[in-house]
Amino acid sequence: MAGSEQDVVGAFLAAIEAGSMVDCDVWTDTTVLDATVPNWRFRRVGADAVRAEYSGWFADPASFERLRRFPTADGAVVEYTLTWTEHGVPHAAHHVHLLTVRDGRIVEDTVVCGGRWPASLLAEMEEAAGEPASS
Repeated sequence: MAGSEQDVVGAFLAAIEAGSMVDCDVWTDTTVLDATVPNWRFRRVGADAVRAEYSGWFADPASFERLRRFPTADGAVVEYTLTWTEHGVPHAAHHVHLLTVRDGRIVEDTVVCGGRWPASLLAEMEEAAGEPASS
């Protein structure tokens, strides 16, 4: 990937972690967000629409519990587990983004989101998997 492609993906990930999508300037006026979320799929077009959508998704400072980046010929695939605290409750989410980058901007973001899971649901998932609940 060219330097600008690495920089734009890094800026996107930094904004996610900081919970500051309002200041994130990585999209174009024609960027297409194609999002698959639990029981739904939708599209947003344009920097303002993508920024507004992601401002709701990434509203709190967070940490990547797991982060993997795979360069592609025209962007990157990014997979992560994100953790944050929302209204005093620990949460986590698992996302995969297929990012297409042109001229230093994200022009397409196909994202698959497993959902937003509060601590109580995370404990249920760990129990169902036979893993001890973390505190």
